[in-house]
Amino acid sequence: MLCVEFEDRLTDYLDGALAADAQREFNEHSLRCPVCHDLLNEVKNTIRACQVSEPPAPSVELAAGILLHTAPETVMNCEEFEDYLTDYLDGFLPAHFYHRWERHAALCANCTNLPGDVVRSIGACYSYIGDERAVPAGLHARILQATLGTTQAEEVRAPLAARAAAWVRMWLDALVTPQLATVAAMLLAAVLIGTTTLSPDGSIAGMYQASLRAAERGASAARSAAILGRRDAGTQQQNDNGQRNQPPPPEQQRAQ
Repeated sequence: MLCVEFEDRLTDYLDGALAADAQREFNEHSLRCPVCHDLLNEVKNTIRACQVSEPPAPSVELAAGILLHTAPETVMNCEEFEDYLTDYLDGFLPAHFYHRWERHAALCANCTNLPGDVVRSIGACYSYIGDERAVPAGLHARILQATLGTTQAEEVRAPLAARAAAWVRMWLDALVTPQLATVAAMLLAAVLIGTTTLSPDGSIAGMYQASLRAAERGASAARSAAILGRRDAGTQQQNDNGQRNQPPPPEQQRAQ
């Protein structure tokens, strides 16, 4: 094999498309010719260097720029971006708004740093809330002056009727509240027991219907008992009358 033929068959050799005889001749020539041997190694190293295991993912800026020029109706403006900022930080932003929001953050120079600024502001507020702050001097007096019209709180008293009503309410709460609590507990226990034992579905309506059916059965049983009692009384009276009307036995008649 000549060097020209070696170069012509180099691509087929690397692709594995040569026949068995042609591939054997190609290998023999690469071992005999140092120039072709170096050429083969250089091509192999170049192909190996150009191979990439995984293509790099497109950046957000690239995808946003492509959509900006191909689908401008999907682009979000700055006002919408600020409206959805809270939902984005809370994790409640829907998927279709989420991608539009991120694309706008990547393209808009005015809105790119806005989420970071908001997060830092929230963190600063939490840190300030956690730290105890001294009450400014004169704040208590200013509050009293603005609400009561005087800085002497003891000078402002409620009307006599209001104080009497508050005193009566205090005593009534102390007397009535325990009784109401006991009654409420008893009613709650009765409802729980009734719904678990009487109601077929565990509801108050079912307990009410079961109570009505039980009352109807009780009334029917009482009526039946009254009828049977009257019937037994009539039968007993008939028996007594029959015994009085029968003639005395022969022994009694002979004795008479």
